[in-house]
Amino acid sequence: MKQTDKSVNPPSRAERKAALLAQLEQQRVDILVCSEYLQRSASPLDQSWRSIKLPLYAAGGLLAYKLVRRPGGIMAAGRKGLAGYMLFRKLKLLAKIAT
Repeated sequence: MKQTDKSVNPPSRAERKAALLAQLEQQRVDILVCSEYLQRSASPLDQSWRSIKLPLYAAGGLLAYKLVRRPGGIMAAGRKGLAGYMLFRKLKLLAKIAT
């Protein structure tokens, strides 16, 4: 038979609060460590994005300027884009059938 010891009391409210606060503090430390690791890991990607961002903005602005000057060009570009997408889907389907 099991003997129960009635002298062992559950932790008091203050002890539970202290334990929870300690756990929260540990979680905050873990988050800080993980965020530092993420910053170091993503640094090469950020550098390459910064080097390509300005040319992409310039090309997008030039393209937008050309499309605004001739609005009919937007429709033609949309049709060509849609035709290219449909051609890509057909070629993908043919490749799947051929293999």
